[in-house]
Amino acid sequence: MKLRGHCILSHGFESGPDATKVTALAGVAERFGWTHERPDYSDLDARREIGPLGDVPQRLARLRALARSAAERGPLVMAGSSLGAYISARISLELSNDGAPVKALFLMAPPLTMGPLPALDAPQVPISIIHGWDDELIPAMAVVEWAQGRRARLLMVDDSHPLPANVQTSADAFAALLSSLSA
Repeated sequence: MKLRGHCILSHGFESGPDATKVTALAGVAERFGWTHERPDYSDLDARREIGPLGDVPQRLARLRALARSAAERGPLVMAGSSLGAYISARISLELSNDGAPVKALFLMAPPLTMGPLPALDAPQVPISIIHGWDDELIPAMAVVEWAQGRRARLLMVDDSHPLPANVQTSADAFAALLSSLSA
């Protein structure tokens, strides 16, 4: 199978690179001929002296460095869950502004705001989102409105913020996104 590009799969807060959802996405990437990496941010999440969500600026810096390097080698897809979704979208926007665009974004339960950090934004690339109707942290209708403004593919599911009942659904949605890039 011809190599399609590279996926960076970012886990959520207080999770890890072996988390269920990013592991499922890694399997999909392999199946579709994309290389992948799952950065570990757990050391940064533990830095509570920085803030309630750990060291988010360093999360952004770590992903920025990985993404810049990967974008130099070819097509890049960024994906993330919760805080991982936020940093994926923010860094993809930076890369696009610098002329090294990301091919697509896959966001699971994306936070639209992160305290004093800029509101969630993303470049004009294919965006696929999966979000729970019963998300206790991020209001479903706010995500619907955000997705509508970007004409993103949006899958709303009967689930809570961690999407525990929709791991396979998330993997299937990621497969659909990667498939659309190959078409």
